[in-house]
Amino acid sequence: MSTLTSWQESELPKVEKQLKDFVQTHAENEQLKESMLYSINAGGKRIRPLLVLATVEFLGHSLTQQVYQVAAALEMVHTYSLIHDDLPAMDDDDLRRGQATNHVVFGDALAILAGDALLTGAFELIAGTKLASYKKNHLLRLLAKSAGARGMVAGQVNDIQSEQQSLSFSELTALHQKKTGALIRFAVVSGGILTGQDEKVLNQLDDFATHLGLAFQIRDDLLDVLATTEQMGKKTQKDELAGKNTYPGLLGIAQAKTALSTELEHAHAILENLSLDGFNSSLLEEIVQLFELERGKE
Repeated sequence: MSTLTSWQESELPKVEKQLKDFVQTHAENEQLKESMLYSINAGGKRIRPLLVLATVEFLGHSLTQQVYQVAAALEMVHTYSLIHDDLPAMDDDDLRRGQATNHVVFGDALAILAGDALLTGAFELIAGTKLASYKKNHLLRLLAKSAGARGMVAGQVNDIQSEQQSLSFSELTALHQKKTGALIRFAVVSGGILTGQDEKVLNQLDDFATHLGLAFQIRDDLLDVLATTEQMGKKTQKDELAGKNTYPGLLGIAQAKTALSTELEHAHAILENLSLDGFNSSLLEEIVQLFELERGKE
């Protein structure tokens, strides 16, 4: 068993508890609660919460209840985005993480409201932590930016509007730095905020996460072409049919694989530089390996 695997088994249940406890205690309507928990309980690798926790440990700090709460809040935002992405008005998917999507089970209206409740609940969860006010305010502002009209939502709009059009490499990268990368950047930078790092370290963490976010998207695009529905737990080869811009579509599979390797190399290099300042990067290095192409098919 790897260090990462044993660490995940120890720490992720604490994030899961925060997620489920919050929904159980804050969703008064039983159908709404069921819909919210349905998507939360669907599983997934919990990459974003893992990055929050691993960054805090990387920076030499212990994991506290407040750290688990921020990690849970981020996963709530991510889960909301998946529920809404799967809707007929967006990607129109009926399979997510190996099970029927939320709107297929609960209907469009309740799925939309479950997503809304998860998004707004994330801010309530962070606002209710016992963090120092300046840390809490920084986290809330950054999460709003990362999830909203300058972050993930902006990227999703750009993705929809660019269907059936040809984007350049720089345009596609800018799109995914928002759509996919914004929440990954929040995951890593929030670890720096939680541990009181200075501007220099926060910027280095942001650079690291920027490369990691692009690697995640390039890998996802490649897996949509190379993996099976059974391997991925969702329908594959839909992007090309929908006329979406993807890295394999723009670069070809071979060059997209090279681009993935390049982004991961940049991420590793930044971790090495941070390690020179006395930080132990072994756990984050293992998480970076999860972004490799073959790991996505496991």
